[in-house]
Amino acid sequence: MHEQLTRISFSNTKQGFIHKTDKQLKNAHQLFNMMNYPLLVKAGTIITPLLLKWKFPINGLIEKTIFAQFVGGKSLPDTAPVINNLKQHNVAVILDYGAEGRENEESFEAATSEFLRIIEYASGNNSIPFISVKLTAIARFALLEKCNSLVTPDNCTLNTSSLTTAEAAEWQAVMQRLHRIAQQAALHQTSVLIDAEESWIQDTIDAATTELMRMYNLETAVVYNTIQLYRKRGYTFLKQSHELAQADGYILAVKLVRGAYMEKERKRASELNYSSPIQDTKEDTDKAFNQAVAYCIDFHQSIHTIVASHNEHSNLMAVRLMENKSTNNESLPVHFSQLYGMSDNITYNLAKGGFSVSKYLPYGAIADVIPYLMRRAQENSSVAGQTGRELSLIKKEIQRRSLSKKAGIE
Repeated sequence: MHEQLTRISFSNTKQGFIHKTDKQLKNAHQLFNMMNYPLLVKAGTIITPLLLKWKFPINGLIEKTIFAQFVGGKSLPDTAPVINNLKQHNVAVILDYGAEGRENEESFEAATSEFLRIIEYASGNNSIPFISVKLTAIARFALLEKCNSLVTPDNCTLNTSSLTTAEAAEWQAVMQRLHRIAQQAALHQTSVLIDAEESWIQDTIDAATTELMRMYNLETAVVYNTIQLYRKRGYTFLKQSHELAQADGYILAVKLVRGAYMEKERKRASELNYSSPIQDTKEDTDKAFNQAVAYCIDFHQSIHTIVASHNEHSNLMAVRLMENKSTNNESLPVHFSQLYGMSDNITYNLAKGGFSVSKYLPYGAIADVIPYLMRRAQENSSVAGQTGRELSLIKKEIQRRSLSKKAGIE
């Protein structure tokens, strides 16, 4: 049974940074301080990929800074120390191979093999209940984009009759990869989270994920879809997905996120002169996200939910709703998650309170995870108050430790 809500405080930095050494805390402070300058971040996200492409020797610098903060390691075995450290504090892991944007069959098969290897690695380890998969790691972006217009919204199915023979065969290969991953996950009692991506390929991703849920989510939640609530249709799509699941007799499993492609989405909408799919204001996004959380907890008997949020209010709201539903949070299929390297004050205080919580932990070679790292840098500089909040909490903990040491009570 978890402690009462009044015992959970996201301002408790001692618990929030219990896993970090003084040196790690100092390094995090330096990194977030740099991210507090939007112009510096903007320049860095443009220049860094170019320098890597031109083979400038900056890997060491990246590895010691932003990579160390947000990534679990270069290879699957490298993640073990991080996972073990998290486990000591009752924090689980969503393991993610940081491959995306692949463009040929050989690389798609290599990524699929790695996802299968992750599932075997996670098998029997209750610290790794989930793995994450991006469709752009196993499918060509242009194919996903073409398929996007072929999805029937009412039942979230993809009609491939308009594809060429070659494209249809290519899509069949994509689905075969997904089925291999889902079958392996079901066999090893692991869940697969299909990540959300850009809106102009998201309908394709939703259709593929719904097909998998229809087949594998009959008795338990093997496959999760990701719903972006910064999209205007996010909440409506959640309810539609639930209706489909109820009608077809499978468990709806969803990861609720606000979204990570806001600037890219708005820029494309402006350039191509269509209405932006992104909510007009942050307040609209927050409202939609909280509505989605409330909806999922209301229907907890038929929806498995991951509340993937760095917003303190949304997490506390979810805790309150869970407490209203049950005196034992373990009876509700609700899990919390934050990105590795961010919002530790939320993660570790939820874990201390007895809630099911994890860190989204990517790994991979620096070249593979650069798109992910650039999104993290952009997110921290563009989300109002995100970097400032991280900085203030880190400063507070550094000061607390200093005073405690002086007083001899650390």
